[in-house]
Amino acid sequence: MDTAQRYRAFATREAHGHSAIYEELAGRVADDEELIALIDRLPVPKRQPNLLLATVRFLGGPVTGHRAFRSWVISHWDQVSATMRQRRTQTNEPGRCATLLPLLASLPQPLALIEVGASAGLCLYPDRFQYRYDDRPPLGPSASPVSLTCRTTGHMPLPERLPTVVWRAGVDLDPLDVRDADDMRWLECLVWPEQRDRLDRLRNAARIAQAEPPHLVRGDLNQVLPELVSRVPRGATPVVFHSAVLVYLPSEARSVFTETMRRMPGHWITNEGPHILPTVEARLPRPAPPDRAVFALALDEQPLAFTGPHGQWVDWF
Repeated sequence: MDTAQRYRAFATREAHGHSAIYEELAGRVADDEELIALIDRLPVPKRQPNLLLATVRFLGGPVTGHRAFRSWVISHWDQVSATMRQRRTQTNEPGRCATLLPLLASLPQPLALIEVGASAGLCLYPDRFQYRYDDRPPLGPSASPVSLTCRTTGHMPLPERLPTVVWRAGVDLDPLDVRDADDMRWLECLVWPEQRDRLDRLRNAARIAQAEPPHLVRGDLNQVLPELVSRVPRGATPVVFHSAVLVYLPSEARSVFTETMRRMPGHWITNEGPHILPTVEARLPRPAPPDRAVFALALDEQPLAFTGPHGQWVDWF
């Protein structure tokens, strides 16, 4: 997929129905040869639509009309490209905990959580959020500043109680600090413009993390993970999990990581694109919907559901 196709796919499969602003901008960028030529100067992993759009907002540029957006990007390209090279798409969506919770609650308790590609670590606090699945009674602390709403189809096992988490850690190539104003502003710019509920959720989850900052380790997951797992407290079940992370790894590194995880004690929860892990894709009971972005949720490489990228729905197999 070339860059223009990538932006067009983002507009039609990801932004459509969720962000009219991003749908228009990404679609117009896809048809703009001059902008595409600029973006193609970047390394392939840095050409992501969400990275460009977040960078423009982070730098104070306009995102409310293609003409103004285009003019600003071209005139500020040196600054835009430098920021895109420095920053990463580290969307730290705590809403994904709603799709992870049924698996976390089903495992032998207590849990030691290790998130791969943790960003600022906001998904390391699933025991601190409240959950609302369809019209069922809420689950979790009523005083929590974070309330996650999730639609379900299929026979999803509704947790009776939240998991007990006794240890939590994360690894990231460039972890973000919830106490750093610039890092938090970058996270906020990764939330799409119209999605005020996601922005509020991010800020409220950050309040929880700021009160008890997560233990985040900078480094390559294949090098750091074994040491982190070795530090899990005795009696706790190690659970390594990640969402929308492996797509950014070269296929060779992805294969090494898969072999690493198969040797690890505990459990492995993946919430990735349906085609990212071959073993998960081969076991899917039906094809993924072609007209929208979805993740495949799997436990130890066994797929259990399709999920919304921001945790907004679960389609249980």
